[in-house]
Amino acid sequence: MADLMRLHLTANLPIRVEPLVFAGRVEFRLGNAFPAVLVVDAEALPRLAEAVAEGQTALDAARGGQ
Repeated sequence: MADLMRLHLTANLPIRVEPLVFAGRVEFRLGNAFPAVLVVDAEALPRLAEAVAEGQTALDAARGGQ
């Protein structure tokens, strides 16, 4: 999987949000010195929120099963 970029987000990782209203996108800057940037189209924001919720649900279920 050489073409996969993996970012590890931690609880103390700075995340700054910048709405790019002129482009209909939102920019998420992750980190400080050398930030990674995630740019999300406005129409994709609900799906991103759903994916985060799915991940949280899966983790919660896995922890409950131990």
